[in-house]
Amino acid sequence: MQSDNLRILVLAGEHTDFLWYGNLLRGHQDFVPELTWCPDPDDLGDLLLNAHFDVLLWECTFHAGSAAGFLQYLSVAGNEKPVIALGAASEDELSQEMMASGAADYLSKARLERWSLGRAVRCVWFRRQLEDSAGGQMGRDVASGFINRNLFFDRLQQAILRAERGDHRLALVHINIDDFRTVNESLGYSRGDELVLKLAERLRKVIRRVDSLMRIGGDELAVIAENVDDSLDLSHIVRKLVAALGDPVNVGGNLVGVTASLGVSTFPEAGDTPETLLRRANRAMFEAKRDAGTSYRFYNRQLHISAGHQIKLEGDLRNALRGNELELYYQPRIDLVTGEVRGVECLIRWNHPTRGLVMPDEFIPAAERSGLIVPIGYWVIEQACERLRESADLGFPGLVFAVNLSFRQFHDRKMTETIFRIIFNANVDTSLLELELTESAMMHDPDYAQRCLRELSQLGISFALDDFGTGYSSLTNLQHLPISLVKIDKSFVQALGQSGDSEHIIRAIISLAHSLQMSVVAEGAETEGQLDFLREQHCDEVQGFYYARPMPWSDLITFLHDRNRLACLPE
Repeated sequence: MQSDNLRILVLAGEHTDFLWYGNLLRGHQDFVPELTWCPDPDDLGDLLLNAHFDVLLWECTFHAGSAAGFLQYLSVAGNEKPVIALGAASEDELSQEMMASGAADYLSKARLERWSLGRAVRCVWFRRQLEDSAGGQMGRDVASGFINRNLFFDRLQQAILRAERGDHRLALVHINIDDFRTVNESLGYSRGDELVLKLAERLRKVIRRVDSLMRIGGDELAVIAENVDDSLDLSHIVRKLVAALGDPVNVGGNLVGVTASLGVSTFPEAGDTPETLLRRANRAMFEAKRDAGTSYRFYNRQLHISAGHQIKLEGDLRNALRGNELELYYQPRIDLVTGEVRGVECLIRWNHPTRGLVMPDEFIPAAERSGLIVPIGYWVIEQACERLRESADLGFPGLVFAVNLSFRQFHDRKMTETIFRIIFNANVDTSLLELELTESAMMHDPDYAQRCLRELSQLGISFALDDFGTGYSSLTNLQHLPISLVKIDKSFVQALGQSGDSEHIIRAIISLAHSLQMSVVAEGAETEGQLDFLREQHCDEVQGFYYARPMPWSDLITFLHDRNRLACLPE
């Protein structure tokens, strides 16, 4: 763009905000802003009908009902003009939700500056030009069944009416490309659009003639599948879509691997209006994002009930953190040569006031989704440090306390500072504190994670790599991280005697770790035969039900005294 005049409609309740946005946008080389202010939602319809705008700048609090519903109205009434949403929440908290509802971009007002606002306006307008260029993209979209959002609701409504008349079922498949922002940032927005178009062409080849394929957002596609009375047919359609997304896409000479999350809602079970079907397909799509790789979920009543249960669970968990309902249990790690207790793994339990003991498999996923895992993780470290100091006073010096660190912990940019403060206040021997990591915890931002680990290792803290052998752990990763111990996943240990592959994997892990001067702990040992094999392979320590289940602190002290007594008995 060469200093194009850009007509921008500002939807904001305060005139001072309108003036502020205007001041931020003036002086950009790529465009000259022509701003119009709309302070009242009641006046919006006439403005959109009688005037032309290139970009809509919308404050999320400016609406007559719900923000999501108003955003959908803007998409239709604004003739699919790009909407930049502005709100008080951070981009991490709200951008995904806003863009899922139809916004082209979302910016936090707290971090708004001249460069960020100008860049957002320039990018969304550039993407719009790309869609309108190249010989009439809109016409080709309609002809191919790959159309924009303002036609989407009309097409879905007509499909619903046909399904009602013919007493048929139809399905809406909502497809969201995972981590699309990274593609845009690394390859550019034009290449990002090229990627979406190529994926759409693939999908168009596998859908049936009666089905429609549409683009309903920057990184979103939708398929309307009609006449799917047989559930097996619907599953077959979805699996074909998943398979079409499997291979990398050639974008500008780069092979880009893509994963996507698919949510499926059906008429009439999930709803009888386009808005309801899309909202529930969207909910199922976000459920699918919990799984690794390309995956899909169906919306059903159980999913709706489950969502309500999760909301209540998260509320109870907040109260648990404040109300001292959480407790640490401890599982000993035994030296396979001497039989001594070398350390313990600290495992969290929840003493719910009405449900009793709640196991982590149920509440940890909820804590990670809600972000509560971050303060819970710090609480666990505080408790472990207290017990570490107490164990020395009770006559068990040198006992290592291992704490699991969630991947979410690395989203906190003050993680190192917070852990340092906890350790300083506890005044403990940091060499006896061990943080257990999974490789996925370090993949969100590898550079930041490595910096955190280096800083914490300088304090004397050691690190263990948990669940080794189940993910993408490699020699390269181990060489670049301050890891002193690896833990063999219990699935391999418990398959000993049943699977020759497990024996080979365990031998390889122990050999690799020892060659890098790392210790090895085998998890999940339950039989004498498993222990014999691990001893033969010179595994250093073992953790499992054969010796002890996770136990409260008082039971651990008794266990430690008993082990000491046995060690003192003459052979």
